[in-house]
Amino acid sequence: MKRWVRADFPITKTMQALGLARSHYYYYQTGAEARVVKKRGRPTPGFSRTVGGRKVPDEQIEEYLMEFHWDDELGGLGYRKWTLYLREQKHLVINKKKVYRLCKELGILKERRMKKTKHPRKLARNRLVTEPNQLWQVDIKYGTIEGSGEFFFLCSAIDVYDRSIVGYYCGPICRAKHIKDMLAKALIRRKVHFKEGELENKLIIRTDNGPQFVSDTFGDFCLHHKIYHERIPKKTPDMNAYIESFHSVLQRECFDRHEFELYEAAYYYIDNYIDFYNNRRYHGGIQDYTPTKYYLLTTKKALKTKEVSL
Repeated sequence: MKRWVRADFPITKTMQALGLARSHYYYYQTGAEARVVKKRGRPTPGFSRTVGGRKVPDEQIEEYLMEFHWDDELGGLGYRKWTLYLREQKHLVINKKKVYRLCKELGILKERRMKKTKHPRKLARNRLVTEPNQLWQVDIKYGTIEGSGEFFFLCSAIDVYDRSIVGYYCGPICRAKHIKDMLAKALIRRKVHFKEGELENKLIIRTDNGPQFVSDTFGDFCLHHKIYHERIPKKTPDMNAYIESFHSVLQRECFDRHEFELYEAAYYYIDNYIDFYNNRRYHGGIQDYTPTKYYLLTTKKALKTKEVSL
């Protein structure tokens, strides 16, 4: 084909004689056979930004979407309208395509919501706690690696009665399996177990409606260990006040005092702080004992029983 063209045969007639389109000649003339086909579209960065420019990780956006999903008013809406609420209420710069993708990954697209939930939602209610290992509150906090835009996650579990951090997980990602493993270790350390055939749930774990906590993985874990898992309604952080308070103290006394330039540095300071919090920091809510000492005195019946209402 090229030889004929170089011999001054007209390109159009040459290609017609060969039964090919004229564009076929120009395609190969430009070296298209060596082209690499690139995937179209923008890469997924793993975060969006607020109108003020602050980065918000996709995991946080997923929590917002789960809140919308379980909300009595917004739950019946689809991803298009949830996009508007993310823009208006959370001040995010985000488009409906990304919201659709996140909803699809979470399994909460409108057409799928008719599917029966394996572990039905149990709403948190007012409770009276009178000893350790009756009620643990669990929540996730986000941290930033300075100058990189990278995030890390801290999931903590606090015993409402003695204020001990019974378990925590730090990592660049936080999935249900990470929280499950963290809580399993906490159950062993606290010697929380149930006898075969025992029907009563002695331990209650209270969380928000984050995707990690509504997953089948987390629900199966609670069912296996006979733990009663309850979730707070939307916009009621006061029902998870103890873990929220701890994360506020952690922010003030640890995060604000150190710059985390590496993941390892963040984990190092968090490990040290939680050890300090449990074993050496006096707590006004438990008679100015440390959480560890208060727990030990309580288990030895050396303190008068108190009642914690929440």
